[in-house]
Amino acid sequence: MGEIVWLASYPKSGNTWLRAFLSNLLSETGETVDINHLKTDGIASNRILFDELTGIDSEDMTMDEIDALRPELYEYIAEASTKTSFVKIHDAYTYLKDGRPLIPSYKAKAIYIVRNPLDVAVSFSYHSNSSLDKTIDSMAKDDFCFCSRPIKFHNQLRQKLLSWSDHVQSWINNEMIPVHIIRYEDMKNKPLETFKKAVEFSGLLCDDEEIKKALELSGFERLKAQEEKAGFREKPTNMNSFFREGKTGGWRDHLSEEQVSRVLEKHIMAMKDLEYIDKNSNIIF
Repeated sequence: MGEIVWLASYPKSGNTWLRAFLSNLLSETGETVDINHLKTDGIASNRILFDELTGIDSEDMTMDEIDALRPELYEYIAEASTKTSFVKIHDAYTYLKDGRPLIPSYKAKAIYIVRNPLDVAVSFSYHSNSSLDKTIDSMAKDDFCFCSRPIKFHNQLRQKLLSWSDHVQSWINNEMIPVHIIRYEDMKNKPLETFKKAVEFSGLLCDDEEIKKALELSGFERLKAQEEKAGFREKPTNMNSFFREGKTGGWRDHLSEEQVSRVLEKHIMAMKDLEYIDKNSNIIF
């Protein structure tokens, strides 16, 4: 019986790494899966898929009209699938004007990947070719969205990200679908334990050796080498490389004290909840 496991995250939080890991775990070749042919099941905001499955040209619809059809689309995908579908999503867990959740509960659960917002700010800045100050401002906006400019036709549907804190809280506090939280920092520091728990939550039957092998095949340096050799089709055109550093705590080399203060001012409560700040107000990672 099919179901959807949403791979949910704010951008630049480790979603691609998790998808690469799952692709290698699900592969039977024993070789690193091509990053341009991952074995997961796309992204929730895929405009082409929306048009194909609804039979409607989304160019002729408003963004709210599109969102109103998305819950039924995801229910159809879950119902039609005979396997577990792993679908990437950057949307916050939001509700439509009629009270329905954008992400329905039918045959659904989510792995939520979260990362220290100080590191997210740096990585997101590079990703969007935007200044650190502008990126920090965007991460603080309660109405921040991807692909929402009406004067430009995007290949993805609008995605309401909200602020970083609101995005986090929307998923981990939702009461509609089960959510398993993993921190990027634990993916780095405790890979076997962290990825194993995600695998178990997903319902996949894999032993430790299979998980270790998939981790080896999806290591950051391997992913980076693949991109350097053949490119990565998910990389924005104005970005030098998608797989840049992949480390934790890199924000200390990039953010000024004032920029750190601005991030903390907006997100300190969520950071404390996720243990990015200890009881003595020290920043961890």
